[in-house]
Amino acid sequence: MAKAPTFDIPAFREDLASPAVVPGAMDHSQPFVASPDHQADLGFPGELVDDWETKAVEKLGELLEKNRALRVYLDSCVKCGACTDKCHYYIGTGDPKNMPVARQDLLRSVYRRNFTLAGKLMPKLVGARDLDKDLLDDWYKYFHQCSQCRRCAVFCPYGIDTAEISMAAREIMDHIGVGQKYCNEIIGKVHKIGNNLGLPKPALINTMEGLEEDVEEETGITVRFPVDVKGADVLLVTPSADFFAEPHVDGLIGYAKVFHQAGISWTVSSYASEAANFAMFIGSYEQMHKVAARIRQAALDLGVKRIVFGECGHAWRVAYSFLNSLAGPWDFLDPKYPKPQHILEVTNGLIKSGAINLDTTANDDKVLTFHDSCNVARGSRMGDVEGGQFIIPREVIKASVNKFVDMDPGTINEKTFCCGGGGGLLTDDLMELRVKGALPRMEALKDVVDNHGVTHMAAICAICKSQFAKVMPYYGFPMDMIISVHQLVGDAILLGTKE
Repeated sequence: MAKAPTFDIPAFREDLASPAVVPGAMDHSQPFVASPDHQADLGFPGELVDDWETKAVEKLGELLEKNRALRVYLDSCVKCGACTDKCHYYIGTGDPKNMPVARQDLLRSVYRRNFTLAGKLMPKLVGARDLDKDLLDDWYKYFHQCSQCRRCAVFCPYGIDTAEISMAAREIMDHIGVGQKYCNEIIGKVHKIGNNLGLPKPALINTMEGLEEDVEEETGITVRFPVDVKGADVLLVTPSADFFAEPHVDGLIGYAKVFHQAGISWTVSSYASEAANFAMFIGSYEQMHKVAARIRQAALDLGVKRIVFGECGHAWRVAYSFLNSLAGPWDFLDPKYPKPQHILEVTNGLIKSGAINLDTTANDDKVLTFHDSCNVARGSRMGDVEGGQFIIPREVIKASVNKFVDMDPGTINEKTFCCGGGGGLLTDDLMELRVKGALPRMEALKDVVDNHGVTHMAAICAICKSQFAKVMPYYGFPMDMIISVHQLVGDAILLGTKE
């Protein structure tokens, strides 16, 4: 069960009205600052640098030159208010600085002061402001109250993406010596060891051998969990949580059963045993490249034919949208699979071709709903069909269970609410924010529980699954209500027979 809260749990809203505005409600919330060692691991200053105000503005200027969209987003806002109540953190906290437009203005005010004529000549008239320590403190607090979910961009008539502004602010802070411990420590572990958890090769092999034993004991069939096998068809790149934690590990067991039954040889790499790329959350293309380069090197070293990503939301966004530019070209892969695939694409194709068969009655003790994870829903795609990222997960679930119901149409697909723990915020020092940010998704879940008897919510993102397992008890739901899609597949698959 969740630890007893030291903060008020927001009440479910009866009419889904916008929250009462509570200025400063989350002014106390901020994550731990990265230590000098964490900063040094990524090549950032270990403490606030001298003349940081000037250097921060210079870094903003560099980002504006590299990212034309950032300048457009900073120039375009007309304060129409369309985004005001679309942020889960504003809904859950009532803090006006968690309105997307207000969060944007923390950076926009500095942009206008230094990069627009009106801001230089008439700063007060256009909301322009010099960057001082008070404003920097607000940057650190409120840009770490943005999960970069991009829901606000769906409703903005100009398509302004707060995530881009949030990433820019975090990148500037890292470069002047004010980084976030959680993200930077994780990225450093990937650079040194190959995964977010710092799990060394012997521990990884031992874990995979243990899973082999567990599955054979349960099914009587030997299902391999290979590590560093050269010449395998598939390099599986999955979040490291899949190796050890519930409900993630049941998803990994599902992947293995699918590959086994379809006769597909596969392996994970001890050198690149991590799908997640937390460098995206701090806005650093350089760090993203270093993480992605490990995957390329692993694929080359093992001589695989294709790359398949496991159930992780932002990992799939990076793979689908950025991996070629980060670490391509991937011209050494099988021409039939020139780009990474999502495990759900693979499984769905195998189901449709009859290569694997599922017994849906194996999941008759469950009534399922599905949570669309933000980076899958709004930042990537699956398959060749428009909207495949919404269609394919539901097709796989419906092939695995007999009882499925979607949540309210206004809270799924591209309008999905964030779990509340994404964007590098999945840390216990932000538990209050995470719990309050989960409110809109918990409300949508409560609706299908009350009206349709839903017992489980499936998700295909490691962060979502970890977040929900932690915050659900605060709202009266059991933590084991969250489940991996491939756990459903693994429980339903008919091993050893195609009949």
